[in-house]
Amino acid sequence: MAKENGEKTLRIALVRSPIGCPENQKQTVRALGLYKLHQVVEKPDNAAVRGMIQTVQHLLKVNE
Repeated sequence: MAKENGEKTLRIALVRSPIGCPENQKQTVRALGLYKLHQVVEKPDNAAVRGMIQTVQHLLKVNE
């Protein structure tokens, strides 16, 4: 959807498991749409998504 509008997107991959992390970080990973290791999702590049990424940056790999 974001590509249709010409907006920038972020490719986000879950590279480390959220097991053992605080509950708010587990919920953030789920809210990003990530459920399995090495799963990749595309999200719009906006402040809300950037904040979510910053919360769990140690679990993710992000490509712009």
